[in-house]
Amino acid sequence: MAGTTTAGSVRDALGASVDALTAAGVESPRLDAELLLAEAIGWNRARLTADPDAAVPPAAARLFGESVRRRLRREPVAYILGRKGFRRIELAVDRRVLIPRPETELLVELAEELRPASVLDVGTGSGAIALAIADEMPECEVTATDTSAAALQVARANAEQLGLTERVRFLEGSVPASETFELTVANLPYVAGADWSSLQPEVTQWEPREALLAGSDGLDAIRALIPRVQRGRLALEVGEGQAEDVAELLGGAGFAEVRTRRDLAAIERVVWGQRG
Repeated sequence: MAGTTTAGSVRDALGASVDALTAAGVESPRLDAELLLAEAIGWNRARLTADPDAAVPPAAARLFGESVRRRLRREPVAYILGRKGFRRIELAVDRRVLIPRPETELLVELAEELRPASVLDVGTGSGAIALAIADEMPECEVTATDTSAAALQVARANAEQLGLTERVRFLEGSVPASETFELTVANLPYVAGADWSSLQPEVTQWEPREALLAGSDGLDAIRALIPRVQRGRLALEVGEGQAEDVAELLGGAGFAEVRTRRDLAAIERVVWGQRG
């Protein structure tokens, strides 16, 4: 790839990498190339656009070339950079945790509207939901759980980096016994087994499978959680086409006022209700 492993201009480096990424089937080749080049040089993307004839220093060119090679193997940009923005915070991410998605921010928005005094985030992963709530709602007591000790390591490190260690309690497991919370939120695995092969390589080859797959219809993890939440509101992120089934599960378990919320793609993405 000319321009990505030897010194050249910003324009040359981007042009060669965009061509290569496009040929590899990457969905957003220009954006990805700009993010990787900006990281390698130590600039922001706006400066790349403003100064396309600037020379790329040799060390930055080598770093950029390696990053592009990783992206060509369909490694997600967030793993290459080692971080991902979520709401007002930036989280360290690696292959131990899922990369936070924009649609998951709906759970934080719901928490802000409901203003609960206590929140439980089940399956916290990188800590995205719990830490965003702690950051934006300092009066709220936040507990975050995960069955993966490796994921909790990432979440705790993010809390420390963000100065939120005193604001979030992390526990290994699912729902703490003998405790109740005004709001329980969860972005649990919801990919159906039959849908796995249709997902992008960035997901199937790189992200933790145990945080994605949930049985033949994708609802096994949600079914297991619902009866464990005996009181308060429960809000669940769901996959496309799952909202109606999840609403029925909540209603059948005694949750009242079951509602859904759509994401920016008009997909019913969050289902919630109240019990007790």
